[in-house]
Amino acid sequence: MRVSGLILLVLAVGHVLIMHVFGGGVDRVNFGFVALRWQSPFWRTWDWLMLSLALVHGINGLRVITLDYVRRPGVRIATNWFFATAGALAFGLGSIVVFTFDPCKWPGTVGIHC
Repeated sequence: MRVSGLILLVLAVGHVLIMHVFGGGVDRVNFGFVALRWQSPFWRTWDWLMLSLALVHGINGLRVITLDYVRRPGVRIATNWFFATAGALAFGLGSIVVFTFDPCKWPGTVGIHC
């Protein structure tokens, strides 16, 4: 988890710098900006890796908290299954959005090459 945490830190700091600090700041971030950004496989992969590592890191943190504070084995197993299921669902839905997003299907899309 330390390696994934370091990679996640690089991805998240890069995301914040690119999206919110450099080149106009937060005011330029809108649907069109994200749509143009996601035309590149590089940025889709970047965002998907950030999503994946954040989910794994967060779910593992919840698992560790469960191990520390939930004493009854049945409740611990149920809680871990709940977190794993919620994480898998969030991962699946997030992956679908990242890899199937098509800005051309949204009305009023301007500046996108369809």
